Amino acid sequence: MDVMGEKATLFESGRFVQPSDGGGAGEAAEEAAEEVRQRLAAEAGDVEAMSVLGAMLLRRGDLDGAEPHLRAATAAGDRAAANNLGVLLHQRGYPEEAAGWWRIAAVAGSAAAAHALGRHHRERGDEPAAEYWLRQSAEQGHVLGAYALADLLEHRQDSAAERWMRAAAERGHREAAYRLARALDRKAALAEETRSGAGAALMAQAEQFYRQSAARGHRRAALHLGAILEKRGELKEAGRWYLTSAKDGEVRAACALGFLLRDAGDTESAAVWWLRAAQEGDGNAANALGALHAERGETQTAERWYRAAMDAGDDNGAYNLGLLCAEQGRTAQAEQWYRRAAYAGHREAANALAILLLQGGDATGAEPWFSKAAEAGSVDAAFNLGILHAGRGEDEAALRWYERAAAAGHTEAALQVGIARLRQRDDLAAERYLRCAAGGGSAEGAYRLATVLDARRPPAHAPELGEPVHIKTECEEWYERAATQGHRRAQVRVGMLAAARGDVVEAARWYREAAEAGSRNGAFNLGLLLAREGSEPEAAVWWTRAADAGHGRAALRLALVYARRGELAEGQRWADRAVSLGPGEVAERAARLRDALREELSA
Repeated sequence: MDVMGEKATLFESGRFVQPSDGGGAGEAAEEAAEEVRQRLAAEAGDVEAMSVLGAMLLRRGDLDGAEPHLRAATAAGDRAAANNLGVLLHQRGYPEEAAGWWRIAAVAGSAAAAHALGRHHRERGDEPAAEYWLRQSAEQGHVLGAYALADLLEHRQDSAAERWMRAAAERGHREAAYRLARALDRKAALAEETRSGAGAALMAQAEQFYRQSAARGHRRAALHLGAILEKRGELKEAGRWYLTSAKDGEVRAACALGFLLRDAGDTESAAVWWLRAAQEGDGNAANALGALHAERGETQTAERWYRAAMDAGDDNGAYNLGLLCAEQGRTAQAEQWYRRAAYAGHREAANALAILLLQGGDATGAEPWFSKAAEAGSVDAAFNLGILHAGRGEDEAALRWYERAAAAGHTEAALQVGIARLRQRDDLAAERYLRCAAGGGSAEGAYRLATVLDARRPPAHAPELGEPVHIKTECEEWYERAATQGHRRAQVRVGMLAAARGDVVEAARWYREAAEAGSRNGAFNLGLLLAREGSEPEAAVWWTRAADAGHGRAALRLALVYARRGELAEGQRWADRAVSLGPGEVAERAARLRDALREELSA
């Protein structure tokens, strides 16, 4: 057992001279002078000097020199000497005799001795005696006693542990501060899960004690403090604490610092810290190095680091090896690595394996892996199960999996549920899911949400005097969002809304964008707009594109254009095309035009 406590606690004397802040030689000279003074006083019979001199020799490791002075001071009733004599005997390998002297000192009121005696009893499994003496020490304000008592109570899951851990932490015990911070951190996480509202306050306390412990050199406290600051966006300070922790040998901090540097664009420095962490057995850092080399096209080096991650017990290594092999077209090896990671419980590997099997035509083999991944929490696997069931016509089962994925925030799953609810005419539920899909960036979700809102929109009325001519509605905003994402039907609809309010330029822009992306309705409407503006030749170009894509009305318009030009055979050809394309009303009109052109041609 080491010498107990801080210097003042150890000697229990206010007369101990603290070393100066000077260099080593000055300190050594001052310490030697102090020892001479204490030795002279001890030889003159000064009991306190005997105690202090014995403690000084004990601290230096001179057990033979310390023992006679400590025994002499103890015999004279000095409790500090009794405590330190116990320390000396414990170091010599006489724990029972040491405990006897600690008991004498503790009964005499020595908090340090009570702490040592409490630890002695705990090491021998006598927890009641340990608690008694540790409590005596803690209640006298001994920081080590408070920490040891908290540790004992925490081991027994006694709720009073936190009180004593806090007492030790507030008196500067860095490990107590760290452990208290961890306990508060866990409570904060639980409060967030249960939404009790106390999470923020608990997290603030945790941060305070992490900071206190980290400032005293606790490397894991510095790591956790860095993580809190990074999550809050205070990246510069987070980096400083990660660096402090990493320099003290915390590999997780080195790895985290690497990610922080990578996100800041400094991949070279990131690689240095990842390398340091990976060489110390950090699988996450090894994976990061593998990904870095894979991005550079250095696949052999990447594979070596992924294998190192796997050897470190990180299942992501096998998964990443699978991804690497799949990218290279080495399907058999990819399946092998995916299986290894999936059997170890890696949910994304299970999903990737299922996709690989499905692509190979083995839907039966894929389904159990999708299920395993989904049950483990893979949102993509739940969505893929929905696709699998939908492909078999099992709509109810598909909807269940889509709903599960949508509840976890999967955009495409939310879209599929929204579409299903529209088919069921449950517009309110459909709107809820479509909002999720649209908010997640789905152009189709934004378009379908706009159509739902559009259907509820009251009919437009003529503006009254002084009223703005047009106020953009929510459905128009969603149409525009979908249109800007390249959704062709939304582009056509935005063009129609612009045309309705007389904004021909805006309408033409959206129609043209849709038409150039392959929308036959966009091409047809652009043709109508151009024709109204007197540009019938250009309109005919767009109608031709629309008709070639199967638009019956565009074919009918072309038939009329060519008929007016006197190009009857070409007009008849387009009329025939319009008849075949429909719809019914168009086909009927086109048939009459075709017959008329035929009669005129045969006349």
